[in-house]
Amino acid sequence: MKRPKTNYAASLQTEVDAAYLYHQIAGAESDPGIANVFRQLAEIEMGHAEGMLNGLIKQGIDAVMPPPSWRAHVLDRIGKIFGYDYIIGVMMDTEKSIAQAVVQQKANEKIPVKGDEGNHVKILQSLLSSKHKISGEQLSRIEGRHKTVGGNALRAAVLGANDGLVSNMSLVMGVAGATSAQSGILLAGSAGLLAGALSMALGEWISVKSSQELYERQMALEMDEIISNPEGELKELTLIYIAKGIPEGQAHDMAVEVMSDPDLAHEVLIKEELGINPEELKSSAWEAAITSFILFAIGAIIPLAPFFWLTGYSAIIASVIASTLGLFVIGSAITLFTGKSIWFSGMRQVVFGLLAAAITFGIGRLIGVSITG
Repeated sequence: MKRPKTNYAASLQTEVDAAYLYHQIAGAESDPGIANVFRQLAEIEMGHAEGMLNGLIKQGIDAVMPPPSWRAHVLDRIGKIFGYDYIIGVMMDTEKSIAQAVVQQKANEKIPVKGDEGNHVKILQSLLSSKHKISGEQLSRIEGRHKTVGGNALRAAVLGANDGLVSNMSLVMGVAGATSAQSGILLAGSAGLLAGALSMALGEWISVKSSQELYERQMALEMDEIISNPEGELKELTLIYIAKGIPEGQAHDMAVEVMSDPDLAHEVLIKEELGINPEELKSSAWEAAITSFILFAIGAIIPLAPFFWLTGYSAIIASVIASTLGLFVIGSAITLFTGKSIWFSGMRQVVFGLLAAAITFGIGRLIGVSITG
């Protein structure tokens, strides 16, 4: 019996993981209507997995239905702690890449594309057809969740630590290559940590604050339009629902239901028309800035720490080892969003990080020699 092809095996695992996570999300959802949608999503994903498994078996490939992966369990744990809204965006990003890979592989092997390999986000639209009636308010809530930052907050945490580690490791190695003075290395590394963390914090504060001010202005204008031209907004909302694949009659009824409450209409339209999620506006610019500062500093302290108690090449070697471990952990954490192999992502991060450090060390060595010479 042949072993399953890697791409199909990965796609099968993704379907199983998605079914598991949608089931977990449904169990945590307080709204029965929305919970039912996620349960149906879980059933569809498991149906995809069973169909894929049967196809592999018919091809004579040795395959069994895998259990949820460690990645799915970790994401579920994150969802239980921080809320499942974070997880939905991560799942959608992963499913997009897997779906594209499956379509490409079928095209290469001249296998007909049936149309169900596409973006799994579209599953929501099929569930929101006439045979799965839900209210306009529920539709807004579900769609709004898929437009949330999703995995962005988690990505920011991982990438913030990565920026701190790579940038300060490069700085420390550059100075270490130029001089053997431990005080100079500690001074440069500490300055790099502080300057980088402050820069990240300020940039995050400005980004969040500017976005909030822009969105608040757009939201105010949308409320003015609801009050001054309700008929036009009703037609616009109806068209939005029709574009989602909802029959015209049901789309009109849902739009009328939403427009009967100006506050609800405002909430729905800013999500559907403007693509703004009000939940994002509740985030604190100061909280974002402090978080960015801490995450960058955590990464930046890793390559610097050994120089506090070691000197010379012992400190450099210890710094490289610590940084290598840190890079591998960060690369492994990125697999939560990409679905790639831990070893692939971890080693890729290590290679690029150490390459950057080697370049700056070499430059520092050249500069140090030229100065002393």
